This record gives sequence, structure tokens and C-alpha cells, in this order.
Amino acid sequence: MFLALKEIKKEKVRSSLIVLMIVLIGYLIFILTSLALGLAQQNTDAINSWGVSRITLNSSANVDMRQSFLTKAEAGKITKHESLIGETSVVAKAKHRKQVSAVFIGLKSSQFVYKNIKLESGRNVKKAHEVVADNAFKLQGYKLGSQFKLNDNNQKYTIVGFTKNAKLNIAPVVYGQLQTWRNLRDITVGPVASAVVSKNAKYKTNAKGAKTYSKQTIIEKLPGHQAQNTTFVMMIAFLMVISLIIIAVFLYILTMQKLPNYAVLRAQGIPSRVLVMATISQSVLLVMSGLIVATLLTVVTAFIIPAAVPMAFDIPILSAVGGGLLVMALIGSLIPIKSVLSVDPVSVIGG
Repeated sequence: MFLALKEIKKEKVRSSLIVLMIVLIGYLIFILTSLALGLAQQNTDAINSWGVSRITLNSSANVDMRQSFLTKAEAGKITKHESLIGETSVVAKAKHRKQVSAVFIGLKSSQFVYKNIKLESGRNVKKAHEVVADNAFKLQGYKLGSQFKLNDNNQKYTIVGFTKNAKLNIAPVVYGQLQTWRNLRDITVGPVASAVVSKNAKYKTNAKGAKTYSKQTIIEKLPGHQAQNTTFVMMIAFLMVISLIIIAVFLYILTMQKLPNYAVLRAQGIPSRVLVMATISQSVLLVMSGLIVATLLTVVTAFIIPAAVPMAFDIPILSAVGGGLLVMALIGSLIPIKSVLSVDPVSVIGG
């Protein structure tokens, strides 16, 4: 470690360049990871907040709640562990405000999903033309008591409560009554809901025309969810590989430039193990320094980032990403070790 510190102090410019590269790569990976987490959460926040394990849809709905319509017979018996859900895409319109694309979720007040809504302010829905909206509506200027129309429906709906982290497919959720969902879908007879959600992990329907899925299956089938996550994972993986190459190249160049010094040390009887540990320690110190600075930049970003940006800063996951970068550094430091071990004091000094 002492030899590694001496080398870093001596090669300040080169060491600073390596640290700068690690800072940039680390910061980019941390931000991309946070963005991936934020988008993933906004895809599934609402479903996760319901506290359900199983979801029953129409068997012809292609595992898409928006395309599902369940009749009373397909919905089956509803116990205290099940709730009916009505889902449809809507556009909220109000004078002097931007239109907001949202997801309307219709609920029954006697069932557990309605009772489990965590309100940030206001109260829950009690009347037909009342709604509880995700706090994303606040960013568009909506307040308690604000009214808007949904789609081409002339009926005005009043916001009586706000809830946070209620998004589905990145769109904010608007909770209302199940009958309101029927009205928005122009349903007069037949379907009673889009889905039946259950807290019972063993729940399964036997009704013809309906099929039960796990919550995770429904999430994985959300439009764009899988492709989005795969894209971010590939980007982060490529950045990890790039960081490995950068660290390895810089360390290899530094090691080749220091071969005469290592040759002198070997001639003085310094064991190869000491030189190898110095190379590895130097790599770890440089990467740790870069990661610390990148972490500080990420913390600052977390405080100043606008609420509209879908980012989630998960400390355990970001720590794992930082650990991955450190592992890449250790692997990169092993590449120039062969040159250190094979250095010939006579040929290097004599040459």
C-alpha cells in the first residue's frame, strides 16, 4: 500500500486522469441505474401498492388488464381477500391546464384495495364523481377540489384526495368508483370489472373464459417493461466492460513506464509479491477515489433532480453497482501483472 501511495503521488497527472475517468463512468452508471429503477417503479407502483399476489383476467386479453373484461360469472365469488379492478386509459382535461394522460382505476369501497389506498392528503372517494389522483397531478397545478373531465365525457370529476407512488405504465393513476369505470367504457350490461386481484397466493379461478396469473407475470407483460429493463441492463453492462478496458489500458501504460523502476527494485531483492500488491493496491485506491467522488455527485443529483424526472436512488442496488466497478478494477489490475512478474533486471537496466 505504501508503494502504491508513493507511485500515485509521483504520477499525479496520470493518476488524476484515471480518477476522472472513473468518476465519469461511475456517475453515469449510477444515474442510469437510478433512472432504470425509477422507470421500473413507475411502471409497477400502483400494482405493488395493492398488496396482491394473484390477478385474474379474461383468457383472451393477452395478459393485459386494459384489454380484459370479466363478466360476473368469470369473476366468480369475491371474498374479503379479493377485489374487483376496472382499468382504462384516460386523458384528464381542464381549462388553463395541460392535458394529463392517466390510468383510471375503478374500485368498490367495500373491498380491500380501496381501503388500502395510502392518502397523502384529502380523503378517499365517497361519491360517483369524486377521484383520488396520484400526486403527479400536483405538478400540473391541480389541487384538492380541482375538477377535470375524462376523455370526451362532459362529466366533471373532483379531486378529493392525493396519493403518492400510484403510477402504472409510467402514467399517473386516478382512483374512482367501479361504476365510473363502467361509464367511461360505455358498459351497460355484461362486464363487471377488468380483473380480480387477490391477496391469497394460492388463489385461482375455475371459471370458463378467465385465467389467473401471478402478479410478476402481469408486470412482465406490461407494454415496454421488459424491453426497457433489458436495455438499461445492457447499457450498464457495456459501461462496466468499458470501465474494465479503460482501467486495464491506463494501468498497463503506467506499468510499462515503471518497468525500469521495478527492475531496480527486483535487483535490490524486493519480492515480486510486493510489486504485484502495489499494482493491485494502486488500482483499488484510484477506483475507490473515483467512486467516492461519483457517489457525492449522485447524492447532489438526488437533491436537485426535479420531481418530474423518474429516478429512484436505491442505496443497496447502487452499492452493488459500485462493488461491480471495484471488481472490474481488480480484474483490470491483473492484466499488467504478467509484465511485473516477468521483468528481467539485467535486460531492463542493461538496455
